[in-house]
Amino acid sequence: MPTINVSLKDLSSLVGKKLNGEVKELLEFAKAELEKVDGDEISVKFNDTNLPYLWCAEGLATLFRGILGKEKGIPEIKIEASDYRIVVDKSVRQVRPFIASLVAKGGKIDDLFLKQLIQLQEKFCENFGRRRQKVAVGIYPCRKIGFPVYYQAVPPKSVRFVPLEFSKEMTLAEILESHPKGKEYAWILADTKKYPLLIDSNQEVLSFPPVINSNSMGKLELDDNELFFEATGTDDSAVNLAACIFAMALSMRGFRICSVKVSYSGKTVISPDVSSEKISLGKDDVSRILGVELKDSELKNLLEMARFDFKNGVVSVPCFRNDIMHPVDIVEEVCIMNGFGRIESLPLKTYTAGSTTHLQECIDVLRGLAVGLGFQEVFSSVLTSREELLDRMNMKKAVDVVEVENPSSASVGVLRSWLLPGLMDVLMKNKHVDFPQKVF
Repeated sequence: MPTINVSLKDLSSLVGKKLNGEVKELLEFAKAELEKVDGDEISVKFNDTNLPYLWCAEGLATLFRGILGKEKGIPEIKIEASDYRIVVDKSVRQVRPFIASLVAKGGKIDDLFLKQLIQLQEKFCENFGRRRQKVAVGIYPCRKIGFPVYYQAVPPKSVRFVPLEFSKEMTLAEILESHPKGKEYAWILADTKKYPLLIDSNQEVLSFPPVINSNSMGKLELDDNELFFEATGTDDSAVNLAACIFAMALSMRGFRICSVKVSYSGKTVISPDVSSEKISLGKDDVSRILGVELKDSELKNLLEMARFDFKNGVVSVPCFRNDIMHPVDIVEEVCIMNGFGRIESLPLKTYTAGSTTHLQECIDVLRGLAVGLGFQEVFSSVLTSREELLDRMNMKKAVDVVEVENPSSASVGVLRSWLLPGLMDVLMKNKHVDFPQKVF
């Protein structure tokens, strides 16, 4: 589970309220806990990996402002139209086919925000991005870039550039062989003949995603006030989520967010897409699942605290929340905001005494007999192959089995199901052993 470090003073500034002892209680709403306090710096450990927008001071402040009543509903992220453009070559389709982007202007990067930006980038890519395989993020000083930017795949030895924090030029193949980051993430591109590359209209290399930025174009500095953000990956919704989360964080820091036109072969997409998903929710859903009766006004207030919008039975989900899949997820948010402690416990109405079933008693007898006859007891995997389960055991009859839809191997493709009844059929023929047949 991810752990982040945050300046309490910086977090208080973003929330608009001095925070001290209440931080511990506020973190419970984020499925997190206060792990350590070291002067002004606090360490926050998350117990859920489905909320990557919270892995920074800006995300925590967004949630805390809702809980404390500083703001209500979905935080506004204004997107300004612009002429910035990325041209995506069809060569990346088999490597990393998707990219999302934005340009942020007018803010200012200070030391605290730079640390949060880098931390969010690392935590997002390593955890949600599955160690950069699913999503990788790059951030650059926009003033150096000539637009349009080109996203393409090239042969491993066709391009040379100086990677970040290095002093000599290297080919893409050399980076994977000898650069520390290249060796760490070479496995992602192990089966590809071409490697992804971002270059600008001046033929300057921005980065070799998902591995490393260039030293000349991809190094952020304090006081940079215009940033270019990109996220590449194998999942379209995941790269857009990354762009939405960073748009939220940059917007909270005073940056204006400008859209980028991403031109694929045959279509153009405006990035980032900050539209809200709509999910219907009825009061009966809440009462049925939680056993709590809430008025419409109470339901609306609780959802707005969690930074959702609610109107006429429809919940609007913010663009940086991709974990909401159905009404039950919304009900969970209502429960969190309302407080688990406010749900009254039900009295215990039935009392049962545990006992061993007749089937288990027979199994124990069978186990003892088999061991006494010199057999070894083997605890086999519950998964096996169809061949071992049926063919090798001379199961000539048609037998229904439970099959794994996408097995990692043919040897674990079905659920082992028949062993005990089949063995009992054989042993029942033994005249010297009297089993209670009704059990079987």
